[in-house]
Amino acid sequence: MGDVTGEATRYETVPTDAGEARIVWYEGPEGTDPWAVLALGHGAGGGVEARDLRALAGALPARGVTVALVEQPWRVAGRKVAPAPKTLDTAWRGLWPALAKPGLPVVAGGRSAGARVACRTGRDLGALAVLALSFPLHPPGRPERSRAAELLGTGLPTLVVQGGNDPFGRPEEYPDGPHRLVVVPYGDHGLALPRRAPLGQDEALALLVDGVAEWLDALR
Repeated sequence: MGDVTGEATRYETVPTDAGEARIVWYEGPEGTDPWAVLALGHGAGGGVEARDLRALAGALPARGVTVALVEQPWRVAGRKVAPAPKTLDTAWRGLWPALAKPGLPVVAGGRSAGARVACRTGRDLGALAVLALSFPLHPPGRPERSRAAELLGTGLPTLVVQGGNDPFGRPEEYPDGPHRLVVVPYGDHGLALPRRAPLGQDEALALLVDGVAEWLDALR
């Protein structure tokens, strides 16, 4: 799977119309020739320390994909409640030029609320593809409030990585569409596994990293 505890190589503060955002860059070792940037936003209930974001940031740079973990302005400012989706989109659009600055194609992505942002804005911003981690297909217990239109409307190659027990949308609830789906068995919305699951947390993260890496390689 690779090192899931890789160290950030640099930090960048970016002004946007929604406030200052922060990009935490993870780049490959010296001699690595990157071919793309994977930009990942966080969810509404946490930041860039999420286990799936850190796993990808630790493993992918050595495979030629620079990872940019994006902290939305509300997190940078220390607020505890995420703003409206429109404000999240405004910040993402404002920091996009910094993500594209290395001159490489950018895959837009994120987890949960961050995945929704990537789905809504990726095509207009010129993203190569969209990576949706733990896409919140609906609020828990409210399948009638589906957000499938955001996912189905990306207009770009899209990969969804979903926990098998995610209350925001289990894999079997997903509509047919052009997106590809990678399932982390027994995983919840944070891709955490119960103690009695027949596979361990490291194995679950390996499924995540390998599935995303394989999909990214196919985009080259």
